[in-house]
Amino acid sequence: MMYLILPLLAGLIAQLSKFLIKSNKTRFTLRNVIAYSGMPSGHSAITVSLTTIIGLGQGIYSPLFSLSLVLMLLTVRDAMGLRRYLGQQGAVINELVRDLDDDKFLDDKYPHLKEAIGHSIAQVLVGSLIGFFISVIGFFIFQ
Repeated sequence: MMYLILPLLAGLIAQLSKFLIKSNKTRFTLRNVIAYSGMPSGHSAITVSLTTIIGLGQGIYSPLFSLSLVLMLLTVRDAMGLRRYLGQQGAVINELVRDLDDDKFLDDKYPHLKEAIGHSIAQVLVGSLIGFFISVIGFFIFQ
């Protein structure tokens, strides 16, 4: 059961701390708590926690550890790479839509694209540390 509880706990702690970090700028809404980007990375916290707890419980030579490590690397790479790049594209597209809207070329059916959907290296590192330490502490508590 710790293989499920600890990664979910790490993700919850990362997401709640993300909200607390932003709390002086935003009000409490579910949307702010489940935000895609920001400090720390919830994706990294969950996947690093899962990989850590499997490594501690099953051993680093188990096929399950190898699978979770590969999925963790893909998730972290996606958060720092592709999703960050998509956020940059969203910012450019939003600017182009604003320019076209000033010319009355577009109607109101085009939504504003999210620009902050990726993570920086620091956000991934802090999320990873949260996931790692939650799993290490939890492993020794559940033993």
